[in-house]
Amino acid sequence: MLVALTGGIAAGKSTVAAMLADCGATIVDADVLAREAVADASPGLAAVVREFGAQILTADGLLDRAALGRIIFDDEGAR
Repeated sequence: MLVALTGGIAAGKSTVAAMLADCGATIVDADVLAREAVADASPGLAAVVREFGAQILTADGLLDRAALGRIIFDDEGAR
């Protein structure tokens, strides 16, 4: 069986996922996968930097999600 949990912030997705995990379900968390895709020194982060420039990095070289968000939401062409 395949179940997808969707909903807004504070809708209870994590609670339901934990309940399903307690019953033996395998949980695939898209938020976790998205963070792993752009983890420090990852090929995914390098690709995002190539596309949007070093301005989306923090001083530590990590993804500055707020900076990337500003670019994406302010520039329709960047989407």
